[in-house]
Amino acid sequence: MNYVLALLLPPLSILLTGRIFTAIIVLLIWIPAIIFSGGLTHPMFIILAWILIYQTRNHP
Repeated sequence: MNYVLALLLPPLSILLTGRIFTAIIVLLIWIPAIIFSGGLTHPMFIILAWILIYQTRNHP
């Protein structure tokens, strides 16, 4: 479920993994990046969110 959320709202998905500071930083960068690039940078944030979700799930 969190992987699907990462497609739409990467900062919220990162927040749900428990990384509050990273989620805030990503949100502050993500909003202007979406506005100024027209969505071209969105895949970068999706990949970041997926990596963080994967690390959280596989962490002992």
